[in-house]
Amino acid sequence: MAAVDKKLFRLAGKIQHYAWGGYNYIPQLLGIPAGKEPSAEYWMGAHPSAPSAIHLNGDSLTLDQLISRQPAEVIGAPVWERFRELPYLFKVLDVREMLSIQVHPTKAEAEKGFDRENAAGIPLNAPHRNYKDANHKPEIMVALSEFWLLHGFLPEDKLAKVLDSVPEFSSLKSTYESEGYYGLYKTVMEMPQEQVNTFLRPLAERVLPAYKEGKLQKSDPAFWAGRAIDNDPQGLNRLDRGIFSIYFFNIVQTQPGDAVFQDAGIPHAYLEGQNVELMANSDNVLRGGLTPKHIDVPELLKHTRFEAVHPRILKGETAANGAERIYSSPAPDFVVSQIKVQPGTIYENTAKAAEIMLLLNGSVVISGSDTLDLQQGQSVFVAAGETYRIEGEGLLYKATVPL
Repeated sequence: MAAVDKKLFRLAGKIQHYAWGGYNYIPQLLGIPAGKEPSAEYWMGAHPSAPSAIHLNGDSLTLDQLISRQPAEVIGAPVWERFRELPYLFKVLDVREMLSIQVHPTKAEAEKGFDRENAAGIPLNAPHRNYKDANHKPEIMVALSEFWLLHGFLPEDKLAKVLDSVPEFSSLKSTYESEGYYGLYKTVMEMPQEQVNTFLRPLAERVLPAYKEGKLQKSDPAFWAGRAIDNDPQGLNRLDRGIFSIYFFNIVQTQPGDAVFQDAGIPHAYLEGQNVELMANSDNVLRGGLTPKHIDVPELLKHTRFEAVHPRILKGETAANGAERIYSSPAPDFVVSQIKVQPGTIYENTAKAAEIMLLLNGSVVISGSDTLDLQQGQSVFVAAGETYRIEGEGLLYKATVPL
């Protein structure tokens, strides 16, 4: 097989049309007309369910096809030896409506779950399938706007205060005091729907008018509970048990350039805003509420870390070149960075592992084994070993593997 001598490629990602997405942000970023479907995510990577497209010698092929030609040379020998694939998936998200309460499994548990569902003959695209692949899914997000999310259980004192101050939850206090996070969460997640309605209807009737009248702040869980109820087609008839999570988890507000890392087992949900997200190359999600998608409470409870979480907002560290801000995390699969290019300055780099870069705004020229003019919303794939330079004026986000 002929070697892949070119190492710098234009890359075209795939838009995912999920119901919670916005209609305008991603089309405007990409410079395309907005459609009738929501544009929730823009995927850049080699995940088999939606691989990005590139062009090589006049041929159009997918990124996973390019990698398969010369895997060690394209993604880097150390990366190929460890992961046997491009180990990350890079995304832009536009969150118009809150996402499901969710947890991601560890690598070992994902392998077991994937094998178990395969053995049971569950098709990969089945709506009740939990494990779409055998990989874990740690993820890091960097806010592109003011961004709100739920992230892990409240610290003990704050959760106790919620159970004291929200009258509908007073009967849960003894469960929390005797059985901790696990006992409390298991109780509400396994509660029969009729009992969920009994618990939450008085709360819903109290917060919904205040939400509709604009009297609630986004830092108040009542705001998000009101929005969840208002957006639910079943309204007060069948209240979503995910509302408990809104009150039990940290509500985190981030500003553009702020990052948050979500490790395996940390329950979370995105609430509103736009971000870039970088994750292990996986689509494994265990859901527990605020979604019409498949919910598997026993599997969710099995993989949740029942511990206090003190949210850490990552600001990134400036690299030696002065133009790059790197957001480090414990994940071996990926690292994301922000690159600011200004007139009169040049960003130069040799890729140690495969990179994907997205130009968020501005106009730049990237030159190496090819020369590419990039406009807002365009992206490139850089193979391992490529030495390149970026000139112009713009803000880019880069995904690669930490080596």
